[in-house]
Amino acid sequence: MPGPPAPRDVARTIDLVTLFALGARVGDRLAARGQTVAVAESSAGGLIAAALLARPGASAYFLGGAVVYTRRSRRLLVALTDGDTAGIRSSSPPYARLLARRQRERFGATWGLAETGAAGPSGNTYGDPAGHACLAVDGPACPQRALRTGVADRQANMLAFAAEALALLDAALDAASGGAAEA
Repeated sequence: MPGPPAPRDVARTIDLVTLFALGARVGDRLAARGQTVAVAESSAGGLIAAALLARPGASAYFLGGAVVYTRRSRRLLVALTDGDTAGIRSSSPPYARLLARRQRERFGATWGLAETGAAGPSGNTYGDPAGHACLAVDGPACPQRALRTGVADRQANMLAFAAEALALLDAALDAASGGAAEA
């Protein structure tokens, strides 16, 4: 099994303007295709949804989302039980895949997008350092990605996690269209 991903400098290069521009790009692509998305995010704290919703006309493609930050919110907002997550720890690729799939299914969306991680300034109870995130897309293409920013800056990591999640959905849109960009 491969080791953890190498740290990336994305946490130092993302701001809200950049994040919202990426959200608008993804939103444009979803709207042009008549496709929809539902989101589950944790350590990004709602920034993924905010970036997708900042584009006028977002109701054409954004069906809903949840900030799943606790076991209680997982149960109430995503309807995941302890049985659904047995043997799967939070902040892992399998958990991100489960969240993405659950949101896509519950909302009847074309795409599900999920993020789970440890924003900082310290790591999580599973031993992952601050700056660790797992991202997943469920839909016509199902990529996933693990990220380690290598920094403990909570706000910078939140922005980085959201940007990487949107970039992953953007890549999934490419994969689902055979790599062809929309006009």
